[in-house]
Amino acid sequence: MDEPQRSESTKSFDISKREVWRAYQKVKDNKGAPGVDKVSLEEFEKDLKNQLYRIWNRMSSGSYFPPPVKAVLIPKKGGVRTLGIPTIADRVAQTVVAERLGPRMEEIFHDDSYGYRPRRSAIDAVRVCRQRCWDHDWVIDLDVAKFFDTCPHDLILKAVEANTDQKWILLYVQRWLVAPMQLPDGSLQARDRGTPQGSAVSPCLANLFLHYAFDAWMARTWPSVAFERYVDDAVVHCSSQRQAVLVLASIAERMAEVGLKLHPTKTKVVYCRDSNRRGEHDNISFDFLGYTFRARAAVNKRTNTEFSSFAPAISRDKLIDKGRELRSWRMHRHVNDDLADLAEWINPIVRGWMTYWGHFHRAQMYGLLQRINAYLMRWACKKYRRLRSRKRLQVWWADLVARAPNLFAHWAWVRDCGLAFAGR
Repeated sequence: MDEPQRSESTKSFDISKREVWRAYQKVKDNKGAPGVDKVSLEEFEKDLKNQLYRIWNRMSSGSYFPPPVKAVLIPKKGGVRTLGIPTIADRVAQTVVAERLGPRMEEIFHDDSYGYRPRRSAIDAVRVCRQRCWDHDWVIDLDVAKFFDTCPHDLILKAVEANTDQKWILLYVQRWLVAPMQLPDGSLQARDRGTPQGSAVSPCLANLFLHYAFDAWMARTWPSVAFERYVDDAVVHCSSQRQAVLVLASIAERMAEVGLKLHPTKTKVVYCRDSNRRGEHDNISFDFLGYTFRARAAVNKRTNTEFSSFAPAISRDKLIDKGRELRSWRMHRHVNDDLADLAEWINPIVRGWMTYWGHFHRAQMYGLLQRINAYLMRWACKKYRRLRSRKRLQVWWADLVARAPNLFAHWAWVRDCGLAFAGR
């Protein structure tokens, strides 16, 4: 039964129906899996008008209570990461709040905060980090241990309260923070710390919390020390090893003050070793936002001489991860598809890899992209018996690339099949 229609002006809280509609549009654009109610976006849209009305009606009257968050375990190096997936309706409600807080947050945020902000990206952070690594000899590679699982609720709420006079925003943020997590076995886990990674409002809350916990504190305590932060991933630049050690100790104390801990092995001081900086140190590389920064061969275009530059390229962990993803496609088994079908399937994915990791030293990706060619040739051998001769396969490949050079996105960089035959 539909809820009774009431005027927006009679509600306890001033939330417009247009805000709810815009929030739904963002949720739709982001897609995503169903939550604990198992309602997909497609099912949600079958009764869209009433679904959105119910969200608006409950939020504007103060009676909106979020359902549990679905826990999804994602394997990662050294363990698993727990993502929290809210229901579609809850994602819409969370987006309403995130959109309200966004403009205010942009007024106060530090210039070197890059995560989930308009007109800023992870690549912007990597680019600035690269330049500062050239300008500074030392880096602190910061890793906050289990940030999304451990950030204190009271400090998150304090940060929110300082940036809004809307009581309903604080009310719903508090309810989202304590909403239980439904584990894969169906049991409910109470939460008294953290904000689920994967929810629509978590990036907003994480950024706001870390603005006070880290950015503003750094600006006050170490005003001459530059850094880049992308949510809980941060790099700090120092002029000397002594300064780096002092700043790291100070940051560790600050994290303890706000209820967080630095990861004891992943947090480290790094020497930006290159042709001009040849000192010794245990750590001469670090990872940031999927890129590994280390000494790499480069060429001075003015003098045409080789030198070593401290620069980023796709990290080994990401290459391994994408290699596993590529292998999981079992592309060579799709013999009922034609080349156009394969291109339509893999091009958006591969183009995304190239777009992100192709900004710096993209040649590090060539081996990965060449493996795609190997799988394509395996596919051709299985689909066409006549191509099981190596010579015929080579002729077919050369003809295909000549006829349709833009068929596959990665052919813009890697078309040859020399190394690919080794994987056949």
